[in-house]
Amino acid sequence: MLRAVSLLLGAALLCGPGAFCRRVVSGQKVCFADAKRPCYKMAYFHELSSRVSFQEARQACESEEGVLLSLENEAEQKLIESMLKNLTKPGTGISDGDFWIGLWRNGDGQTSGACPDLYQWSDGSSSQYRNWYTDEPSCGSEKCVVMYHQPTANPGLGGPYLYQWNDDRCNMKHNYICKYEPEISPTEPVEKPYLTNQPGNTRGDVAVTDGGIIPNLIYVIIPTIPLLLLILVAFGTCCFQMLHRRKARRHFIKDSTPLSSECLAESLNSTLVHTMVSFIPFHVQNNSSCSLN
Repeated sequence: MLRAVSLLLGAALLCGPGAFCRRVVSGQKVCFADAKRPCYKMAYFHELSSRVSFQEARQACESEEGVLLSLENEAEQKLIESMLKNLTKPGTGISDGDFWIGLWRNGDGQTSGACPDLYQWSDGSSSQYRNWYTDEPSCGSEKCVVMYHQPTANPGLGGPYLYQWNDDRCNMKHNYICKYEPEISPTEPVEKPYLTNQPGNTRGDVAVTDGGIIPNLIYVIIPTIPLLLLILVAFGTCCFQMLHRRKARRHFIKDSTPLSSECLAESLNSTLVHTMVSFIPFHVQNNSSCSLN
């Protein structure tokens, strides 16, 4: 019961009222800072040629010390649905593509009513939870199970081809979902999911983001570095020009002061000389008059 409540809380946190909706894409594990909740990884491949068979998906998960997804109850199913809904947000470039889960059966050609009971989880889980699409499983040569993820397909008799299960041939190529043991992050609150280091992945997978997690600030900061550098260069250039203009202005004021004094002195001398020149003839004239008398 506690595990179911914990998983339902995780689904609400992924995209609930008043919460940050976390964009889940392929390539990193989504974990919760809680020893009760496992980690998950959505392995989505846009290129059809990169998708894998059931056995390849199982080996890929096990190579990272995980397992192909097993589902214990409806709460865990809803949590996975929340992640897949965020995987298909507009603008992410995600298209149709089913996901392998760890349910399969051993044996050939069973078509009887007992066929659904022959399915088992590849990780050994004893969970009896099932979420089959209408009229599934069809059995026959289809022995491995996918979770439908066809958001653009027209609905069938059982509704949209989303999140319910379908048996398929094991050699078909699909995406897959891995499940891992819980990983504790001592710096995060219990109810907050966090991200582990991205596992080695050569298929060009991208990352998961979480609006409320500090490590994911990297995904915001890194794209803004060129803009920040451009702003820094522009600011530096502006400051340099201002300082240059201020320095030129100071030089102009300093150089213009003596020039003004020299101009003033020259003006005074010119006025004095003009006055003296005007006075001397008058004085000489008066002396001449006196002498004539």
